[in-house]
Order: sequence, then C-alpha cells, then structure tokens
Amino acid sequence: MRTKRSPKARKAVGYMSAPRPKKQQISKNFRAYIEYLEEPLLQFGYGQKMTYPRDGLFLFGPVDSPGKHASIKFGVIGTPDGLRRFRSWSQRLRSFNNIPVPGLRSREVEPQHVPFPGFAEAFRSEWPIEPAAVIDDVDPAELSRLMHIANRYEAVHGAVDQFVDRLIRENNRLENPPSFWFVVIPEVVYELGRPQSVVPKEERTTGEIAISQRRAKELKIQPTLFGTEDRDATVYEYALHFRRQLKARLLKDRIVTQIVRETTLTPGEFLRENGMPLRRIEDPATIAWKLGTGAYYKSGGKPWQLADVRAGVCYVGLVYKRSESSADSRHACCAAQMFLSDGEGVVFRGALGPWFHTDTKQFHLDQSAAKNLITMVLEEYKREHSGPPAELFIHATSTFCDEEWAGFAEACDEGTNLVGVQIVDTHDDLKLFRPGAYPVIRGTVLVTAPRTAYLWTSGYVPRLDTYMGPETPNPIQIRIQRGSCELPTVLKDILGLTKINFNSCLFNDRLPVTIRFANAVGDVLMSAPIDCEPRLPFKFYI
Repeated sequence: MRTKRSPKARKAVGYMSAPRPKKQQISKNFRAYIEYLEEPLLQFGYGQKMTYPRDGLFLFGPVDSPGKHASIKFGVIGTPDGLRRFRSWSQRLRSFNNIPVPGLRSREVEPQHVPFPGFAEAFRSEWPIEPAAVIDDVDPAELSRLMHIANRYEAVHGAVDQFVDRLIRENNRLENPPSFWFVVIPEVVYELGRPQSVVPKEERTTGEIAISQRRAKELKIQPTLFGTEDRDATVYEYALHFRRQLKARLLKDRIVTQIVRETTLTPGEFLRENGMPLRRIEDPATIAWKLGTGAYYKSGGKPWQLADVRAGVCYVGLVYKRSESSADSRHACCAAQMFLSDGEGVVFRGALGPWFHTDTKQFHLDQSAAKNLITMVLEEYKREHSGPPAELFIHATSTFCDEEWAGFAEACDEGTNLVGVQIVDTHDDLKLFRPGAYPVIRGTVLVTAPRTAYLWTSGYVPRLDTYMGPETPNPIQIRIQRGSCELPTVLKDILGLTKINFNSCLFNDRLPVTIRFANAVGDVLMSAPIDCEPRLPFKFYI
C-alpha cells in the first residue's frame, strides 16, 4: 500500500504509510480498502436537520418542544469580584455576540465561527437577569492562603471546602433549589488546584496536617488506638484536583455544577504588564456557545439529538480507574456510561476489585461483577422504555475476556443483540495523506478486516472549510471483538457518537462520547470517598 516515490514527490502528492499490521487485523484473503462515511445529521427544532450544532441552534433552536424550558434556573457561587464578573458576562449572554474583527486572520469571516444570537434566540428559553440563588461570601484571601499550603492534599481539600460546604448548606435551605450552579473560581484556584501544580518555595505556608501520605496508607491497614492521626489521614483520600474533587463531593447531594474561571468571563480585566492578555481565550461568540449549551443541558434541556437513528439502541462505555490509595496495584473502580441515541446519559458505578491485570495491562471484570454492572444498566433502560433494548453495544478500550463477556451475556434478555466493540485511540500507528493543503477528510475509513477498521473522526470538514487540529490527524481503531453486527453500522454509530457532547458546542469530538469522557468520569468517581451508589445523569460528572 506504500507508493514508491521520492521524498519530494511524496510530499507533493501525498502518501499513506503504516507499520506491518498485526495478524488479527488483516486476514490473508482480505483486501483492505478505503471508503468515506457521510457526516451524521443532527436533529433540532421543528424536525430540522443540520451537521453543525451552532447552525442548527442558530436557525431552528433546540430539539426540545417549544416552551418546554421557558427559563433557565441557576445559582452562582464565588468571591465578590467573581460574582461581579459573572453578572457582567451574564448580561452579554442575553444579547447578540459576534466575532471581534481584530481576532480574524486569513479571511474576513471564518466559516467555523457562527455569531451567538442571544440565549433566548438560540435556545428558546429565557436567560434570567439575576441568578435564582447567589453565594458571594467566598473570601479570596482565604482561598489564596489555602492554595499556598505546602501539603497539596490539605490545600486542595481546604479550597474545595470553601465551595462544597456553602453549596450543600444553601441547597438544603432552599425549597426549590437551582437546576445547577455556576462555580466561579479565581485564577489562583485553577493554577494551583491541579496535580502537577507547584507552589514556589518562598510562597508556601504551613498547614495543620502533620502526617505524610505514606503514613496515611499505613493507618488504613493498622489504625491507631485513639484515632487522632486517622482523622488527619482522611485528607489523602481526596484527589489533588480541585474540579474532580468538587464534583465527587457533590454527588451525594445531587448538585450539578458548571465551573468557570474569572479570566474567561472578563478577560479584559486580566492583563500582563505589557498590556497583553493574561491568557489566550476564545472569542466571545464561541464562549457564549459553549457555556450557553452546557447551561441549557445542565438545566434539563436537550440541545440536539442524532437524526435518523435506529430504534431500541443502547450504547455503554466501560469506565475503569485504578485506585492510587490502595496498596494493591490491581485495585480499580469500574463503572458504565449508558448513552441512548438521543444523547441521554447515565453513569452507573460498579464494584471495586482487582480488575487491572498487570500481565496484559488491561482491565477485565469477573463474571459476577460484569453481570451486576450490565444488569443495573438494563434495569434503568427498561424503566425508561418499558422493555429491553433491541441492540446493546458495549464500548471499551480493552479487549473482552471470556469470563466477563459471559457475565454481560447472562445479564441480557434473549431478544437483545449484544455486541462488544474495542475502540483504541491510535497515535503514530498509521498516517493517511491526500493531495492539497488540508489533511484527510473526517469520515474516511480504512477497512483492514471484515470486523476491523481505522476511522478518521478528525480531519478536514467541508462545512468548516478547515481542519480544527494542530497536526496530521490520527484515526481511531475500531474492532468488533464480540457478538455480531455489520461493520458499516458500527462505524456510522461511532461517528455519530462523536457529535453529542452537550458540554461544548463543537462540530465534533475526536472520540465517541462513550470513550471520550471515560477518564473524566473515572477520575470523579475516584476523587473522594463515596458512601452511596451513584446512578446519576451524565451532567453531574462534566
């Protein structure tokens, strides 16, 4: 499949190169071929169909019936300055937001940019002048002090406390609490509230936690008699990531949040000494599209759904996350993300166990845990649809072993077609080039076996007249590993599932939603001790 041309000729004409395929990918009698999948259509208001979410919302509004969400009910928590900045941005969201001319480069109007017409015009729902609830007593000085504590576990936990305690208290006090809360954070929380953040030595302060993380692990095995150290050790059970820990600690109280940085809301207030912006952000219209879509979704709305889909189809993405606090390297959390064709998603937490296999570097459940996890998923599906799904697709990055597949099959009804699909995010395994200034078109497929193919979910998009990426796009490898289904059907489904990320109003993601958020969901589930069994909509995790 490699054309013999000089380096100069290959650069001019384009070429495809790939390493020697693995034996299970290409059968001896199979001839690989390339084809193109049409861009999946999305459905919006009045049954209209478009490929680009912003086009559909701009012209027709959300897929929800008119008047279903007459207004958005949200709360806001932050520092006094954070609330002032939020109100300034919130007022602008009610009106037309176009692209600032100084930001344009090659053309007067870039095709991928769609002006934001105003929240009511885009979503047929009123954006209130004032939030339904306000918490504006978060002390910025106290937040800064906490974030500079030398012990990073104590620092992040203390900063999260400033928001979680107030949110839970206010949510419990209100008879009719907001659908979700904007959490407005100062830049210091973002900069120092991540696992790799480092506080300059001269700025570090001393906290109250005296024991080390190593000592905390020892106490889990052998607690002390009076429990003094044990109380301090609990801080190490929480993640070193502000966002993940915040969302994990609010799962029990069913509080939905949308975290936003102050610098995103009013970038003109954050300038360097030379007058340049503190950070590069997107244009106002793009920010309005992204935050507006997320707000509409988290308030209970449905911005769009896949058009012309088969009835009775359910997609499940398996989520695995290893526990850093466990002495057993095999110990991991397993969960399932269930998605329907209309984009609705629910996360189910499965059992903790030795699911990581050190020899294969893959995750596998035992038969009992696999059966229990899929049973929970199907019970929820039946509750919503009064019957089992006609087709159940399980997506995972690992293969499916015999034991766990037997558990999945045992949980399914006789009339459900169960299919296991392995989706691998490739990097440098294969490159495909074509003549011209732009890379391969999104939707290109290289079929290497009857049940295996490479799918380019990122690449040149005719509607956008560009490729929204920094380098030559890589495909994802898709393999039907268990069950039976036509390969073109699986490929079309996966391409469609790259277009239902309601937390961002993009043309598409590179990975399907079943895989795209697997790490994010797993990170939240493992970011705090959870003494309940969360079976919550996807919006709680993103």
